[in-house]
Amino acid sequence: GERIRRTAGTANKALAQELHDRLKSELWRVAHLGDKPRRTWNEAVVRWLKEQAHKATAKEDVAKLRWLDQYLGGKDLQTITRPLLDKITDAKLALGHSNATVNRTLELVRAILRKCVNDWEWLDRAPQVRMLKEPTRRIRFLTHDEAQRLLATLPEHLADMAAFALQTGLRAANVTGLQWSQVDLARRLAWVHPDQAKARRAIPVPLNADAVLLVRKQLGKHSTHVFSYRGKPVTQVSTKAWYAALARAGIKDFRWHDLRHTWASWHVQSGTPLFALQELGGWESTEMVRRYAHLAADHLAPYADRLGALRAVESSN
Repeated sequence: GERIRRTAGTANKALAQELHDRLKSELWRVAHLGDKPRRTWNEAVVRWLKEQAHKATAKEDVAKLRWLDQYLGGKDLQTITRPLLDKITDAKLALGHSNATVNRTLELVRAILRKCVNDWEWLDRAPQVRMLKEPTRRIRFLTHDEAQRLLATLPEHLADMAAFALQTGLRAANVTGLQWSQVDLARRLAWVHPDQAKARRAIPVPLNADAVLLVRKQLGKHSTHVFSYRGKPVTQVSTKAWYAALARAGIKDFRWHDLRHTWASWHVQSGTPLFALQELGGWESTEMVRRYAHLAADHLAPYADRLGALRAVESSN
C-alpha cells in the first residue's frame, strides 16, 4: 500500500527491472515472513550520530566516519565482512597511523555494528572486528624541577595556563574555556559544567593557594574568560611557542595533556587516595585512575619489610 520511488542507478532497463523485482520481493518477505529490512551503512551512521550527539567526542566520530565512507559508504550492512574490515585496517596502517589510532577507528565501526545487532535489530549478527595490539605506554610526567624549567621558558599567558593545569589537573579545553561565571574565589572553588566535561558529569575543582593566585592574576584582562591573550580568549595551547619552550627546557616526548598526567602522578606520590583522585579528576571509571597506582606503594611497605625482618632473624641465628 506504500508507493516507493528510487533511482536504479543505471540506464539499462533490464538491470533496472531486475533491481525493481528484487526490492519488491524483499519488501514482501519483510511484510509477510518477518525478514529484517536491508539497511545500509549510511542509515546506521545517521542514526548513530543522532543518538550520540551528546558525546564529548562526537566531532571526532564525524571525522572518522567521513574517512570510512570511502570503504563503507552505500554498502548494505550485511555485506560488511571481516575481509572488508581487514582492508580498512591495512589502509589505515598504510597511511602511517599507529595501532592505537587504527583501533580507535575500528572501535567506532564495532560500536555501530553492535548497535545494529543489539539495539536496532537491523542485523542478526555482526562480523568480529580484529583489534591490533597496542604497546603499554608508560605514564609521562614531569619532575618538579622539569616543571619549573618549562614554566620559566613559556610565554606568560601559556605559563599561567600550564601552571593552572598542574595545580588543578584540568584538560586543555577546560582551562581555555574556563569562564569567570565558573569561579568562586571566596570559596576557592571552580567547576566544570557537564556539557564541558569528557565524561559528561559536572566536576568540582577546588583551588589551592597557587591556583587562586593564578586566577587573581587574570582579573580585569577579559570580561568572560579567565585566561586570555591580547584581549581575546585563548583557543589553542599546543602552539609553536609551546613546542619551542619544551625544546629550550630540554624536555622531550611531552604533550600538553601530559600536564594532567603530571598533576595526577604528583597527587599519588603525595599520598592522595585513588578514590579521591578519581573525584578530583572527573574520571568516569576507576580503571582510568589505576594507571597511577604504581606510583604509590606506601601501603605495601610493611609487607616488604616482613621479608627484611625474616632475613635479619636468620642472620642472627
